[in-house]
Amino acid sequence: MISAFFIFNAKGEVLISRLFRHDIKRSVADLFRVHVIADSSNKSPITTLGATSFLHVRHENLYVVAVTRGNANAALVFEYLYRFVTLCRQYFGLLDDSTVKANFVLIYELLDEVVDFGLPQSTDHQTLSLYITTESIRSERAVLEDAKQITLQATGAISWRRPDIRYRKNEAFVDVIEGVNLLMSTKGTILRSDVSGQILMRAYLSGMPECKLGINDRLLLDRDAHPGGAERAVAERQRRGQGSGGVELDDVQFHQCVRLGRFDSDRTISFVPPDGEFELMRYRTTDSISLPFRVTPHFSQSSTTSAEYRVHVRSMFSPKVFAQNVVVKVPTPTNTANVKVVVGGGKAKYVGAENCVVWKIARFPGATDLVLTFSCELSHTTAGKSGKAWSRPPISMDFQVLMYTASGLLVRFLKVFEKGSYESVKWVRYMTKAASYQIRF
Repeated sequence: MISAFFIFNAKGEVLISRLFRHDIKRSVADLFRVHVIADSSNKSPITTLGATSFLHVRHENLYVVAVTRGNANAALVFEYLYRFVTLCRQYFGLLDDSTVKANFVLIYELLDEVVDFGLPQSTDHQTLSLYITTESIRSERAVLEDAKQITLQATGAISWRRPDIRYRKNEAFVDVIEGVNLLMSTKGTILRSDVSGQILMRAYLSGMPECKLGINDRLLLDRDAHPGGAERAVAERQRRGQGSGGVELDDVQFHQCVRLGRFDSDRTISFVPPDGEFELMRYRTTDSISLPFRVTPHFSQSSTTSAEYRVHVRSMFSPKVFAQNVVVKVPTPTNTANVKVVVGGGKAKYVGAENCVVWKIARFPGATDLVLTFSCELSHTTAGKSGKAWSRPPISMDFQVLMYTASGLLVRFLKVFEKGSYESVKWVRYMTKAASYQIRF
């Protein structure tokens, strides 16, 4: 598989070299040093020079390199390189320049066992430790990190927050930000719709506060995790009734400060927050999504020289809420010569460089209908040269809707408990924006 193995440092010095076959000379290290390490424009993990291929991975300040002159399986080579790095970390704690220099004898022993004539053998640490018993020299940084972990486990200290933080005004800001993905067919059928959201928090709180964040009446996360989860989820939605505040999440990720055991038991997010801004939670849902806009396009081409458009947009959220920075891009044929636009609200103009009509609405209230109509004059000459039917790219939208969530996720409460019993001010904000919002016509 591979003919040679090298480890370089950031300066291009060869720390470890091992030739497994006779088709490679040690001087190939100079080629890697000149064409990869010294060439800052070369970002590829695979570099082929003539019949010689260099496959490398970066770890800390090292280049771990495999060299081959045959048609090797690149995925297998990279798997071996990553496993070798993992094996060294299991022996030394950390793999860096100083660690390699202090343990080069042990590294050569490992290479003799994990590679035979260029073919990878066992890279299991437990198996190798039975007969490679040379004592490794751990780096000072690895020793300090181990000591830090031991201290945290013994004292119960929280690594993400200092205990001596003080503020004159204690405040907590919670932002629920969602991105809506939509792909709708020409018949109005939803082909894809999902929401990717995150809860961002800025905590300016004194001491070591214990925070509890409550979301909706109930979160359903076990739809696929247990047998019968789908049936229980449907029954639960029927029991709650439409619009009762429940939300079903398909995927949830938390910051390390969240106590997962508490969340599993009562769906309350309990945590000691880091100081300042951090991402508390990331989630995704495909169930019961409330689309903020309904777009109904109509396109007709009466002749080869003209086309008519009518785009109807309705905001589906409450009249008390409004969207801002709404942009609708309606594609036009590539042989468009002139466009006449009539717009019911906002501003619209034809952008020839993008072959589309751009409709901008600074403020779009809820439960409101707006219509854009325009006609296109098409050029005979351009249409004849292209010879291809127009593919009709989809209409795309961009928007931001404040104080609205497409998934229905809402923050019910945020409680702060601290032994100083100070008063704290909490702020919650919602924003839904377009991620990929497209409508075919």
